[in-house]
Amino acid sequence: MQQEVEITLKPEELNNLGLHKILVTQALKLSYEDLSGMVLIKRSIDSRKKPVFKLRYLVFVNETPKELFAPVEFNPVSGDKRVIIVGSGPAGLFAALKLIELGVKPIIFERGKDVRERRKDLKNIQQYNLVDENSNYCFGEGGAGTYSDGKLYTRATKRGDIISILNMFVQHGADTDILVDSHPHIGSNRLPKIIESIRETILKCNGEINFNSLVTDLIIKNNKVFGVIVNGSIEVLADSVILATGHSARDIYKLCINKKVQVAEKDFAIGVRIEHPQGLIDQMQYSCETRPENLPASSYNIATQVEGLGVYSFCMCPGGLIIPASTTQEEIVLNGMSVSKRDSEFANAGLVTTVTKDDFLKEGFNGLFAGIQYQKKIEKKAYELAGKTQKAPAQRVIDFIEKKVSSTLPESSYIPGIFSANLDDVLPRRAAFRLRKGLMQIGSKIKGYITNDAIMLAPETRTSSPLRIVRDENFRSVNIEGLYPVGEGAGYAGGIISAALDGQNCAERIKFD
Repeated sequence: MQQEVEITLKPEELNNLGLHKILVTQALKLSYEDLSGMVLIKRSIDSRKKPVFKLRYLVFVNETPKELFAPVEFNPVSGDKRVIIVGSGPAGLFAALKLIELGVKPIIFERGKDVRERRKDLKNIQQYNLVDENSNYCFGEGGAGTYSDGKLYTRATKRGDIISILNMFVQHGADTDILVDSHPHIGSNRLPKIIESIRETILKCNGEINFNSLVTDLIIKNNKVFGVIVNGSIEVLADSVILATGHSARDIYKLCINKKVQVAEKDFAIGVRIEHPQGLIDQMQYSCETRPENLPASSYNIATQVEGLGVYSFCMCPGGLIIPASTTQEEIVLNGMSVSKRDSEFANAGLVTTVTKDDFLKEGFNGLFAGIQYQKKIEKKAYELAGKTQKAPAQRVIDFIEKKVSSTLPESSYIPGIFSANLDDVLPRRAAFRLRKGLMQIGSKIKGYITNDAIMLAPETRTSSPLRIVRDENFRSVNIEGLYPVGEGAGYAGGIISAALDGQNCAERIKFD
């Protein structure tokens, strides 16, 4: 017989496994002899009063315990059926893995470099203000998530089997903790090796992965795609093409429009990276002066509305760093990341507001590319204000609310450096207004969040795609046969898990003649 039970532990009791067993047997009124085994299936923190751990166990009574993790067996594919995948982020990689399970050969084209080679270009951005347009924090093997945190939490529970995605990460080297934590996290220091392991699986099964391979054209005849052109001249044919290019591949949007692929405008969000001392966030969330033993760096999730549009936190990175996510030389774009230990003394999050067609019009932009033009204007303003470097304009939080340029700035995790600026010189007027009002509303609810010990760095503009490549319920482009737009770049996902699910689900629906 199997039963589930939840127990509550103080932080200092977390590693006392003998106590776990006592509490489980007491809760189920079992004797030690009847308890065959217990497997942890969920771990979370309840910090509404004093912080405690909530642990849910699957308990085996008078029967042999079973492991919950079940690896997938991958076998080599023949190549009789071939699918081209454009992009090697989570959507592309998980589409490739699923295709191999189904006996189909994936051929991946990645504009950037492999994870090891990417590191050199990330160092160039951080230390020398040099941006490689095809190899940066957004482009390269593993996509944006590889070197920008590796958070595996998603609300997209209805999209598919999240456990299958987590299992696949574990199969390729992730810690089994991600199977049980309520907010699983791998960390940017560990993800590259996991991505390399996924690459090895794909190659071992006769899949192909091509780096430094920019898809420059789609081969379309009579509203059907037959393949792609790579690096301007190399023609590659296949049964279908999956577009999994990420939300910063603006050239792919232009290509789709030029090839008459149906594309639509969509809302997205822009704002800033807000950074607090991690100790301050711990005090707010755990109601204590110092973080107790065994408790991780605390996180938060905030949301309100101004003018009927959302103002909210996004991609919160406890114990993390702010990073430059620019994809061209003449722009500044910010993102956040954490390593696995989350041991930085800073906590950062995107603080963003939804922007719509009305916002774009107020800035003088209209048409399909209005959202991208709106993004570009903000990113270029920040770059010009920074003296054409990757330094980030910054302002203390209360100073921003009061529209005062900060006379001094605290230390920041942002390696290229920060300088004092009026963020109203970077952000569009209506977006700045909503952020300001939203902060005031949040401050009235969360004591200590609004402080001049916290700073805002601008801009955070790449929260999601500004366009959607329109598809049907079977993931197919609505007007180009054989073309499958997936993931964040297609406008259907947001984050590693939802993008991976999107790629996996798409692969299962591809039809072959």
